[in-house]
Amino acid sequence: MIRKVMAGVDVKLSIRETLQKIDQVYAAKSPTSNAPKPLLVAVSKTKPIELILDAYSVGQRHFGENYVQELVEKANDERILEQCKDIRWHFIGHLQSNKINKILNLPNLHMIQTVHSTKLAEGLNKAWEKLKTEHPETQAKLNVLVQINTSGEDEKNGVQPGDAVELYRYVLERCPNLSCDGVMTIGRFGHDYSTGPNPDFGTLMKCHEQICCTFERDPAEVQVSMGMSDDFVQAIEEGSTIVRVGSSIFGARAKKPANA
Repeated sequence: MIRKVMAGVDVKLSIRETLQKIDQVYAAKSPTSNAPKPLLVAVSKTKPIELILDAYSVGQRHFGENYVQELVEKANDERILEQCKDIRWHFIGHLQSNKINKILNLPNLHMIQTVHSTKLAEGLNKAWEKLKTEHPETQAKLNVLVQINTSGEDEKNGVQPGDAVELYRYVLERCPNLSCDGVMTIGRFGHDYSTGPNPDFGTLMKCHEQICCTFERDPAEVQVSMGMSDDFVQAIEEGSTIVRVGSSIFGARAKKPANA
């Protein structure tokens, strides 16, 4: 099965080509912009360890996973632990409160991008505080992003745009063990760019602007995670600082694992 999945996929080349596109789009942005160069998160969900090792071998360090059980297995895989000591995992899927401890105890966890409620934020805050007590070497704060449902679709998670500032405030003021680094959206799939810019990107950038104004933050220091394989170029043009690219690097995805 793995051979079939890997057939025809040159992950090393795809990583290089994706980074080259990011460089080109970033270089073409306004010289007055002080936004940081966008970070590439390679979305490796449903993909075998071998492809992650390939990506890591050419310098890719940030990887995104959507499913709790799959991330648990990959983060604890002997090959990953031995050969990818600097790997940084981003959880980019829906996180249920009863699975918080499974995620936070993983080696090399870098960020939870999908904080969509005060309940989840509080759960993460308490769990991280407990983890620091038990393991003093744990970093002071857990990096998180506030997830915003910019498309208004029922099947998408995230706080409504009008409530984004208050959720950000809650994390900032009530969750001392979390570092609220910015905002994230998934958005509606398949936008036709011949009709104009993606409205979901515009909505997220408005939320970003409101947060920066409300809390007097430098916009360059508040991350924006939006854009995937089909539209990360347009996302960077609109202001994204984190792009989550999967299929154009690793190839088409297999079906969601049954035990995710």
